Amino acid sequence: MAQSTITARIDEKDKIKFDNFCSNVGLNTSTAINMFVKAVLRENRIPFEITQISDPFYEEENQKYIMKSIKELKSGKGQPHELIEI
Repeated sequence: MAQSTITARIDEKDKIKFDNFCSNVGLNTSTAINMFVKAVLRENRIPFEITQISDPFYEEENQKYIMKSIKELKSGKGQPHELIEI
């Protein structure tokens, strides 16, 4: 069987962690990626659930609150302040 190469860019820290994980379970990185590819082809889908975690900042209720606050600030009500990071 002819072999081919896949090149992908990932975060360096993630690669190190993934390499370590593979080593700990007795695999090398190439074998783990091949297992993923074979599972995708066998199941004709990504072999795990992919979901989008909603960010409460963008929920409709919060956006209405933000817009109301902006209007109040622009009309002279309230007082702007610097954000403080903890």
